[in-house]
Amino acid sequence: MSKTFQTANVIDVHAHIILEESFGKAGPLGPEMGDQDGDSPWFRVGDYRLDGVRYKGSAFMDTDLRLARMAEAGIDAQLLSPNPLTFLHFAPTDMAVQFCQTHNDALAGLLSRYPGNLAGLAALPMQSVPDAIDELTRAVTVMGMLGSCIGTDMPHALDHPAMDPFYEACVRLNVPLFLHPSPAGIEGPAGDPNLKDYDLDVVLGFAAQEVLAVARLIYGGVLERHPDLDICISHGGGATGYLAGRMALAARKRPWSPEHLRADGAFEERLSRLWFDDHLNNADSLVMLKNLIGDERLVFGTNFSGWDAPEDLANHRPPEKFANNARRLLRISQ
Repeated sequence: MSKTFQTANVIDVHAHIILEESFGKAGPLGPEMGDQDGDSPWFRVGDYRLDGVRYKGSAFMDTDLRLARMAEAGIDAQLLSPNPLTFLHFAPTDMAVQFCQTHNDALAGLLSRYPGNLAGLAALPMQSVPDAIDELTRAVTVMGMLGSCIGTDMPHALDHPAMDPFYEACVRLNVPLFLHPSPAGIEGPAGDPNLKDYDLDVVLGFAAQEVLAVARLIYGGVLERHPDLDICISHGGGATGYLAGRMALAARKRPWSPEHLRADGAFEERLSRLWFDDHLNNADSLVMLKNLIGDERLVFGTNFSGWDAPEDLANHRPPEKFANNARRLLRISQ
């Protein structure tokens, strides 16, 4: 691990990368992009098409440009994660395994050419937990990845017993797990049709998936079964700050709630075991989340170069403590 991460004052843990080597590696699902030099750039995975986001010539694909803009923004180190449009958790297993291996090989190659300010999270084929464990092990032990980034939606729920061996592998390898939503229906079940207009599958759907992840991890006993597992959820846990009181009340009162969640404060204590990035686009929302969980498990995230990244990153400085938090999360010693 580069000394940059050991000494950095600003570590951005929420930054996606687009790797040209992965294009076309998922058969008919793509991914592919078009009109990148024109007025209507697009990116396609399966039947899902993202319009209006230019990847070619942007920091998503041009690493020299990424590093220059990081320097302008005062970001010392950045953790690169897969594009959430390409998680492919519902694709055929063989296709997903090949795609993730290609993606991780390409990311490892990029990191070897740009040592210093960048580190990576692996893409994993979560439709097959044994294959996901194999690829996570390869990515961490052979390639030096710092963990993995997976979606919130897959053929089995986050609290399904089938996931327990995967969580055990994360603990055994001593790496955190990052969760980030993808738009429903890319290559799996269609989402709510009301989310198909106005980019609501991203604007609101992501926040819904993130708070659903929080609920399943806590209600489903994942944190009880794996007390040493560190999970970081994107976008400040979505709607978690607003809905935490309602979720806590359900944990105390509803008949399905396990005994360990029924005491006053039990839900809140489990909530404070999760990690969140601070990418909420609103200072008051972040204050609400901090009032719930404190700031010991908050880390800085930007969705670097994304449509919702802070417009003036140079003036969007996180507390220095967030870099120390990131080092704890990523198992980086100073």
